[in-house]
Amino acid sequence: MYNCAVDRDLTKEFLTYIQVEKGLARHTLESYKRDLARLHTWAGANGKQIRELTRADLRKWIASLSREGLAPASIARTVSAIRGFFKFLMVDGHIKSHPAEDLDTPQRFSYLPKFLTEDEINRLFAAPNIATEEGIRDRAILEIMYATGLRVSELVGLKHSDVDLLAGLVVCHGKGNKERRVPLGKSAIHWLQQYAAVKAGYGKQTSPYVFLHRGKPFTRQLAWSMIKRHAENAGIKNVSPHTLRHSFATHLLQHGADSRSVQALLGHSDISTTQIYTHITDLHLRSAYDRHHPRARLKNDL
Repeated sequence: MYNCAVDRDLTKEFLTYIQVEKGLARHTLESYKRDLARLHTWAGANGKQIRELTRADLRKWIASLSREGLAPASIARTVSAIRGFFKFLMVDGHIKSHPAEDLDTPQRFSYLPKFLTEDEINRLFAAPNIATEEGIRDRAILEIMYATGLRVSELVGLKHSDVDLLAGLVVCHGKGNKERRVPLGKSAIHWLQQYAAVKAGYGKQTSPYVFLHRGKPFTRQLAWSMIKRHAENAGIKNVSPHTLRHSFATHLLQHGADSRSVQALLGHSDISTTQIYTHITDLHLRSAYDRHHPRARLKNDL
């Protein structure tokens, strides 16, 4: 008989372990929890305990995720969480072998993240009404996200002590509390200074956070709605905070930055995560070649 309670306890132990040992962010822990819940649901529907699952079972489960329409990148992240879970079970003595080790996942490059063209970036940045204090704040947020490639969680957590306008640097606290230093361009510095002047007009500020909404820290939800609103006003569809991060990485590579530098700026621990942007850039170069090389579309007469 399938004992769901036992598997749930093991899941709880694993989540506690990675929270304490790995120092993962709350959002990452929530993602792991959802990923494991998917596996629990599938195992329960098939009358099996998690500890009994084989490599063949997990391959069937992955296939079911694909049929449900889960994006390849999401499946890859889910499988990564499951690998960690089974490794924990094996080290802790609950299982004798690791069924998820070397488990294949859908090709990452079958999903290409959306990014904006440089013209679309300019249109988006022109959307906030900078005659208003809110518009200056929104423009500063857009500028810093595109200038640094910050995740939305990193943006809303940004404190005054993390920003050095004189040095043109931002100290970012990313996933797993990893710290990285990212340069700021002149345009982003200018709009942060403009926003600082707006905040100075409110008198003494007690909040340590850079971006505020009615005196309280800016939230992820506000960032999403603000960016979506300005994008729609600029005539650009399907834009999210992560679109600016994708655009940051893609444009750097298109203008000649090396992938290792972009990896460091994004805070990716694995270069393979960054290489999806290289793939996008390859497509961009191929398209440019086909459009502009005089013999790119001529048939071979040899």
